[in-house]
Amino acid sequence: MLELVKAGGWLMLPIIMSSIIALAICVERFLKLNPDKVAPRGLLNQVWAWLQNKQLDAEKLRELRRGSPLARILAAGLANAKHGREIMKESIEDTASHIIHDLERYLNALGTIAAVAPLLGLLGTVLGMIRVFTEIMVQGTGNAGVLAGGISEALITTASGLCVAIPALVMHRYFLRRIDEIVVTMEQDAIKLINAMHGEVQIKDASAGKSS
Repeated sequence: MLELVKAGGWLMLPIIMSSIIALAICVERFLKLNPDKVAPRGLLNQVWAWLQNKQLDAEKLRELRRGSPLARILAAGLANAKHGREIMKESIEDTASHIIHDLERYLNALGTIAAVAPLLGLLGTVLGMIRVFTEIMVQGTGNAGVLAGGISEALITTASGLCVAIPALVMHRYFLRRIDEIVVTMEQDAIKLINAMHGEVQIKDASAGKSS
């Protein structure tokens, strides 16, 4: 492995650094974007039970604000429910926008790595071929070792860049899809709470219709 890194030239260093950063982002986001932690399935039922039993007090609201992202959204809505449906909805949307921003943290960096890594590989290819043609101009085609070294550098950096870019792109799309699913779940629960607080529907089973 070390020989391949040396053969790939100095551009292998940013490619390797990109792979390390991409791996760290993937592990961190995989742990943070756990649907059961971001939007617990039984939370809305629990909050509605507190409301029905008149147990929702300031302490319970503080507990919600310290809880999961969905809990913070519900807490924002509950705190402003007395001001009317529109104010309650606006407070939920404002809190949700901050939470979605947090869910998407580091994904721009991951997408950038997916885009830049193959370009680094391509740059290595160009530099390797320049080296080959320079040696041909200086020494002719007789020194096969030098020519092979330049071609090897070109191929190694290209392959390395693609090996970093492809998984990074796949995981970037995967995390975006997971965030979309989580956001839909939180939106459904928030709408149910708004409707229930203003007497339009009753919450019977907040987890009904959600996939396991």
